[in-house]
Amino acid sequence: MLCQKMASHIVGYPRMGPKRELKFALESFWDKKSSAEDLQKVAAGLRSSIWKQMADAGIKYIPSNTFSYYDQVLDTTAMLGAVPPRYGWNGGEIGFDTYFSMARGNASVPAMEMTKWFDTNYHFIVPELGPDVRFSYASHKAVDEYKEAKALGVNTVPVLVGPVSYLLLSKPAKGVEKTFSLLSLLPKILPIYKEVISELKAAGASWIQFDEPTLVLDLDAHQLQAFTAAYADLESTLSGLNVLIETYFADLTSGAYKTLIELKGVTAYGLDLVRGTKTIDLIKTNFPKGKFLFAGVVDGRNIWANDLASSLGTLQALEAIVGKDNLVVSTSCSLLHTAVDLVNETKLDDEIKSWLAFAAQKVVEVNALAKALAGQKDEAFFASNATAQASRKSSPRVTNEAVQKAAAALKGSDHRRATNVSARLDAQQKKLNLPILPTTTIGSFPQTLELRRVRREFKANKISEDNYVKAIKEEIKKVVDLQEELDIDVLVHGEPERNDMVEYFGEQLSGFAFTVNGWVQSYGSRCVKPPIIYGDVSRPKPMTVFWSSTAQSMTSRPMKGMLTGPVTILNWSFVRNDQPRFETCYQIALAIKDEVEDLEKAGINVIQIDEAALREGLPLRKSEHAFYLKWAVHSFRITNCGVKDTTQIHTHMCYSNFNDIIHSIIDMDADVITIENSRSDEKLLSVFREGVKYGAGIGPGVYDIHSPRIPSTEEIADRINKMLAVLETNILWVNPDCGLKTRKYAEVKPALNNMVAAAKLLRTQLASAK
Repeated sequence: MLCQKMASHIVGYPRMGPKRELKFALESFWDKKSSAEDLQKVAAGLRSSIWKQMADAGIKYIPSNTFSYYDQVLDTTAMLGAVPPRYGWNGGEIGFDTYFSMARGNASVPAMEMTKWFDTNYHFIVPELGPDVRFSYASHKAVDEYKEAKALGVNTVPVLVGPVSYLLLSKPAKGVEKTFSLLSLLPKILPIYKEVISELKAAGASWIQFDEPTLVLDLDAHQLQAFTAAYADLESTLSGLNVLIETYFADLTSGAYKTLIELKGVTAYGLDLVRGTKTIDLIKTNFPKGKFLFAGVVDGRNIWANDLASSLGTLQALEAIVGKDNLVVSTSCSLLHTAVDLVNETKLDDEIKSWLAFAAQKVVEVNALAKALAGQKDEAFFASNATAQASRKSSPRVTNEAVQKAAAALKGSDHRRATNVSARLDAQQKKLNLPILPTTTIGSFPQTLELRRVRREFKANKISEDNYVKAIKEEIKKVVDLQEELDIDVLVHGEPERNDMVEYFGEQLSGFAFTVNGWVQSYGSRCVKPPIIYGDVSRPKPMTVFWSSTAQSMTSRPMKGMLTGPVTILNWSFVRNDQPRFETCYQIALAIKDEVEDLEKAGINVIQIDEAALREGLPLRKSEHAFYLKWAVHSFRITNCGVKDTTQIHTHMCYSNFNDIIHSIIDMDADVITIENSRSDEKLLSVFREGVKYGAGIGPGVYDIHSPRIPSTEEIADRINKMLAVLETNILWVNPDCGLKTRKYAEVKPALNNMVAAAKLLRTQLASAK
């Protein structure tokens, strides 16, 4: 029997399935082991299950078209027919071949750029636009999924990426002037939006949701005016529909809020009241009469159970402002960013489990709040929630006084190494004796099915520790031998003992809890299982020293010790929300510092401390940048401030726009930084063309590892030459964009062979030019 539907709404829902069913279906299809029909069948089953779950929970406004085979921005690119010419699309409905070629590249052309979705660990494919793009209605997915849900008896709210946000998240295509106004394309894409809206109306839709998250950014008057113009143009087409504009991830500025509430033809406004608490003040000051407020009080980005009593108080205060019939309880953003269902967690202890809520539980929380607001409060549910909240606040496992004292003692020092980077590099070169344009990789090597089986069986106690260690040592030897055969200069051990770069460390640090099926989509089929930081963090014992020392004993070449940095561990975990994030980060930094110093004592002369997620955590508002960068960069420096000049500290960053924080990256004071570059059309290099001086070692990626495509020696050499035009020869490193975990050896071996060949070719050319 269906629950009575209260005024409740879900912005979006995880797509992968509770056991990553979509991931495995996608990879099977890409490997040509299953058909398009097989993939579509799995996807349809997942969508049906999601819609039914929300309907059974009593959710009134259930979203559709939030399911995606890759990401929602790429879906919009397909809807608009904005396919770059290199993919050879000749019109008609866009199929999987073109769609996945844009996302992943193919044998002949590279993929489109991928970057982070705002300040999350989710990624999207960046649209490439220009004045000559011929837009056309080329994917009917939004309408098809609405009809699919309706046939199942679920009347959904179709969700579209809003036209202005789509353009603001795009970039000028190659060959188009960087000054080209992407918003000038609004008149060209709105006719297609009108076609979609008309078809949805004809199919029976009564609501439509436009996601316009760029409204939370620092927008100028011209950009805000684009929202006004777009929805004024769409007003007549939208007539007869209830229109929800959804924003999330931060507060709105007063200017953006004013623009939002004055949009033509709009019925409702969705606001994030978890990360946008100041927006409540704007609502109190001015909320348009007769409009709906979709109040995002249930956190869509973290896994802590909602404080129902507190949220109900917030909702009741809002109800007095907007009116009883105009308030809808919602999630703060899509639940895409949280794990799927706590029911699947069989190994979490009962106390910690009582503190948590995954997507399925958040759906229940939304409906419980909506019922309570309507006078049908479930007293037992609220009492259980209050007990869990109290338990978390008082639990002794949350607090470690020694850790808190050590973190407090950090104040008053900036933790810089005593010698400047130029002198350190000289000392390191005398010890390491590397050639110019030294080659290396970022850390991980392919994770074979056999390797995954060994780890899985060891965790399940099906093989002994001795047999596990033997198998991992054999894998490390294979990776070391391959790198020596390829003549790579600075080696890695391949990380065969690690399923995930954050999970591995969290499992060995105190204050962390782990899930069995707490998977979250990062991009495409790539899923991560973020650890849960519930308490103070410390390192009980060394974490990587054994494996790094073992690998170093197998070669005379430098072997990198591989660590994940404190900011990345923080940003890629579900973080406790009962203390400031920077305090947790400092605790992690101290734990990593212990590990760095133990690696150095064990004879590891090159240590990489990955900060892949440093840029990702940058607040969306510029006024908050300086504070975040200060503590984030400080946290990194804490980890390695005590090592010798001869110990070379590397860091790695990927898939974000780094140009606007380049001075903070320099301030990290690493000896070498490897950084994603190839997939973003080398836009990183533009900062050096503009005169930024970088004195440390730097390795902008020379090829994209997220595509199966194998670049030629000539292509890589050409990329290195572009780097040499703006960077000094003695600081440039040659490396891929990122780790090689997701690739197959059949792709990795020729790609790395070509990379080394390109470096040697350039060395020869540089030597002969002297």
